[in-house]
Amino acid sequence: MAEEDLQAYILSHIDAEGDLLARLSRDTHIHSLRPRMMSGHLQGRILKMICRMQRPRRILEIGTFTGYSTLCLAEGMPPDAELHTVEIDDEIEDFTRAHLSQSPVAGRIHLHMGDAFDVVPQLEGLFDLVFIDADKRRYSDYYDMVFDRVTPGGVILADNTLWDNKVCDGHSHDTQTRAVMAFNDKIAADNRIEKVILPLRDGLTVMWKKFDPTF
Repeated sequence: MAEEDLQAYILSHIDAEGDLLARLSRDTHIHSLRPRMMSGHLQGRILKMICRMQRPRRILEIGTFTGYSTLCLAEGMPPDAELHTVEIDDEIEDFTRAHLSQSPVAGRIHLHMGDAFDVVPQLEGLFDLVFIDADKRRYSDYYDMVFDRVTPGGVILADNTLWDNKVCDGHSHDTQTRAVMAFNDKIAADNRIEKVILPLRDGLTVMWKKFDPTF
């Protein structure tokens, strides 16, 4: 079976993405030069499912892009939850806000424009779920920044951790690949969390923060 056929089969046997997400996907492909950065149907359903199972009260997303993953996370939030998402590219702010505003829970989605290292320290409280999908060269720094802000038993997700399989091809030495490899090594060695890499699209690492880091 060809990869395209398998993908089509999977998408036809999972929940639909819904009208808003389908519209956002279409608009992103029309108006963005890098639509591949968008999470997409399958990963979006997984993000929603993780939220359903985790039931986070507070979510932090680093890297909003056009808001597809944001909307998916928001779909899975409990009724009393809120989501803070941070995007550094102010050129897509109007586009992203226009689509986020159409969510039924738009009032609980807070878009912050700016560098995450400036924005996140200004946000109060802890987070039950963090999704990292921004500058790959700074993944390790994002992780260090948010770790103490994650509740014990909380989840950290990191996207693109296989990086087009460059992490294991043996001859990719560009800055972003090296940074993703360093992040993966860092996570593998961190005993404060349980972790697994899902070979989904470009790789999704799921990390669970232990209640007691000695176990």
